[in-house]
Amino acid sequence: MSSVTRKYSISIPEDLAESVRAKVGPGNFSAFVTALIEREVQRGNLRELIDAAELQHGPVDRAAVEARRAALRGEALDGEMRDSEARDGANAGTRSKKAAA
Repeated sequence: MSSVTRKYSISIPEDLAESVRAKVGPGNFSAFVTALIEREVQRGNLRELIDAAELQHGPVDRAAVEARRAALRGEALDGEMRDSEARDGANAGTRSKKAAA
C-alpha cells in the first residue's frame, strides 16, 4: 500500500472504539484500523480471484477441500483424501498432457 498517509474522520460506536483502544494501547489505534482495512481489501481481492477461477474452472469441490484440511491437521478422512488425491493425480496428468500438446 501507499506510504503517504492522510487523515480521515470516521464514526464508529464508542464502546467498539474503547475496546480497540484498550486492546492496542494509546497511539496504535490508526495502525490497528489500517491493518484491518488492508486485510479486508485483500480478502475482497482474493474473493474476486476465486470467483474468476470458479467461472473458468467450475466450483471448488468442497469435499476435496475438507479432505485437504483434514490431512494438513493430520486427520485423514476415511479414504476421502486418497480419492481426492487420485482425482487430482488424474487431473494433473491430463493438464500436463494438454500443456505438452
